[in-house]
Amino acid sequence: MVDGLTTVASSYGAKETMDWLEAEVKAKGLTVFARVDHAAGATAVGMQLRPTELLMFGNARGGTPLMQANQLIGIDLPLKTLVYQDAAGKVWLAYNNPNWIALRHGLGADVAPTLQALTKALEALSAAATRSS
Repeated sequence: MVDGLTTVASSYGAKETMDWLEAEVKAKGLTVFARVDHAAGATAVGMQLRPTELLMFGNARGGTPLMQANQLIGIDLPLKTLVYQDAAGKVWLAYNNPNWIALRHGLGADVAPTLQALTKALEALSAAATRSS
């Protein structure tokens, strides 16, 4: 277990999980900034990598209050979610916990409502994408 990282087992394959996640993010009115296929990148240079994709997403209403508190948190924004297949063939969705990000940057209680909203949103998006409860 990596400190500050939340992982959720998926009931689906990696591509399907990422497709569900991207659709849920867009349905919530969030902006998708990038979808990075690390496995395709590996293939392009003659290397192999199990399915691994990163989705970068967010919106200014959620991120700006955090950056107003400490602009350095911008290194961790927009939010990122990784979908990957492990060596045993199990698919996982992982993301940095917003409270851990805030702790890393020394943010205080004044941003607690924003962190709570981001945490709930990530939990809901992850559950929808992995079809977990």
